[in-house]
Amino acid sequence: MKKIISLCFAIVMLTACSPNIGSEEWCTDMKEKPTGDWTATEAKDFTKHCIF
Repeated sequence: MKKIISLCFAIVMLTACSPNIGSEEWCTDMKEKPTGDWTATEAKDFTKHCIF
């Protein structure tokens, strides 16, 4: 049981570390990431939140 709780805690902590889509941090991270590595969703979100 302790292993399951520890695993759930680790997953929550790792997913909580990424910036929210559309935030300044996220836009900066996307600008630094090569555009060839972007997904279609990331490109759409970048255009929507960081350009307009």
